[in-house]
Amino acid sequence: MGYQAIENYGIIGNMYTTALVGVNGSIDWFCFPHHDSPSVFGAILDEKKGGYFKIEPIACNFTHKQFYWPETNVLVSRFLSDCGVGEVIDFMPVGLSEKERGYHWLVRKVSAVRRSITFRLECYPAFNYARDKHKVIPNGSGVCFDSPNLKLGLMTDIPLKHDDKGVCTEFTLEAGETAVFVIRELDPEREYSSSGLSYEAKDLFDCTVSYWRRWISQCNYRGRWRETVERSALVLKLLTFEPTGAIVAAPTCSLPEKLGGKLNWDYRYAWIRDAAFIIYALLRIGFTEEAGRFINWIDSLCHQCADNGVLQIVYGIDGRSDLEEEVLEHLEGYKGSAPVRIGNGAYDQLQLDIYGELMDAVYLFNKYGTPISYDLWTRLRYYLNWVCDNWDRKDHGIWETRDERRDFVYSKLMCWVALDRGLRLAQKRSFPGDLERWLKVRNQIYEELMSEGWSEERQAFVQAYGTNVLDAGNLIMPLVFFMSPNDPRMLKTLDTIMRSPQEGGLTSNSLVYRYDPSNGGKEPDPQEGTFNLCTFWLVEALTRAGRTDQTRLDQARLMFEEMLSYANHLGLYAEETGSSGEALGNFPQGFTHLALISAAYNLNRAIEGNS
Repeated sequence: MGYQAIENYGIIGNMYTTALVGVNGSIDWFCFPHHDSPSVFGAILDEKKGGYFKIEPIACNFTHKQFYWPETNVLVSRFLSDCGVGEVIDFMPVGLSEKERGYHWLVRKVSAVRRSITFRLECYPAFNYARDKHKVIPNGSGVCFDSPNLKLGLMTDIPLKHDDKGVCTEFTLEAGETAVFVIRELDPEREYSSSGLSYEAKDLFDCTVSYWRRWISQCNYRGRWRETVERSALVLKLLTFEPTGAIVAAPTCSLPEKLGGKLNWDYRYAWIRDAAFIIYALLRIGFTEEAGRFINWIDSLCHQCADNGVLQIVYGIDGRSDLEEEVLEHLEGYKGSAPVRIGNGAYDQLQLDIYGELMDAVYLFNKYGTPISYDLWTRLRYYLNWVCDNWDRKDHGIWETRDERRDFVYSKLMCWVALDRGLRLAQKRSFPGDLERWLKVRNQIYEELMSEGWSEERQAFVQAYGTNVLDAGNLIMPLVFFMSPNDPRMLKTLDTIMRSPQEGGLTSNSLVYRYDPSNGGKEPDPQEGTFNLCTFWLVEALTRAGRTDQTRLDQARLMFEEMLSYANHLGLYAEETGSSGEALGNFPQGFTHLALISAAYNLNRAIEGNS
């Protein structure tokens, strides 16, 4: 088959799990039944062993088009050629109860739009990351794939040909005809009928489209880039886990930050760090219910923290704390980028910044959503006292380095945020707490950051004490109100970061690296990607400075609109953008889409205010 480019995929889902569908009509990533379950189709991590489900016309020289049904997460893959036009509509039904037909189905609706089209179907699952063998058992009009831990069926009214590994068949549709294929969980001892499946699929399609349109109608963003903001919101909704309200960082694992490199991580978990950004973005554009459910998930974590009384940086979507990392030696990785990892060994790292993001999230929800409970406050108060005792420790930082701990500026900054928001909450709600101590430590952190985090040589805030390395994480300073966006030190930091890497900065044609991409050299590593989150942070920092400086506001708008051009054909972003404009890292990345929403909201407001 060959590997598809990461940016060639679209995503569908049902708030339990997701699937990635390539422009070639192949589902190359699908975990079932949940986001973090073992993969059933995983060709994106090994084209030969990973498993896939492909439906594509048999025609020469056809071109691909892929788009979402307007205002939904229903994906259309269209194939155009001199022979005619065919299309595949992929979706997972949503808004159903467990007892309703369609619950946890993956539906593929194939149509001949113009002329007679012959399609080829290949469905070769590879259960448990291609570690479990399975049997292929005929079942009614379809087949059952019977593996030791999971039994999935392919239901259809089209005759199928199968072998001992999967299904490979061809079928012809006349113009206006459709065929339906459904992946669902089956009992191999029971025979299932596909009678009426086409009518059933039409009803499920209509219900799913209606669900998504009702949901996105809650979005109150009416500014420029509305369609882009709504698409980001729809992506974030897909990344939620309905039973708990948790939101995964991305639906994939081990897609490489560098091709051929080892920076391949599993992002199918929920990070505390994302909390403030999730709450801010969702509340700003009207999704208070999702914000509330995420806060409830945070609340539940705060009441079941580890034995030492502190929070982990990341948890399973069901709240579990053990995310032991494992390397899948039998998979070659995306385009040979091994190792393939599942689990995430960073779960037991010390990252002090999470307390700032936690407190900021709770503060925002208390302000714009629903007042928090006293019981939650008692746990938060404990964390604030813990921060007072531990803020000066070295840690692994926001980028989760796996070498020695350091005094990262971003980590100290977010400790300041934790105490600042704790003080504001206590005063706003008259909650009891050791305010005098919190205020004293908050001020101490501020003074230390201004002396130890600032480099006179670089004329910028740096990554860690005692270094001159730039870090785009410091762009968050005006966003969390640590300092004015027009403070001379902040403006100098912006100017330094906006220089090219060859000039000692972090910005390459409006795209921002998270830290020095050259590792001390003059030229960036050609395999190092720019970090999409950081680009949107720079846009927002410039936007805030631009409220009194039109030149900076113009820079922010130009950078934002250039960044939009690096989305894929569906408006989706991975973690990074490579040197050739390609997507790198796990995809689609929730953090990137959160930052896009925040940047669009504040940039539009600044433009409106200055117009």
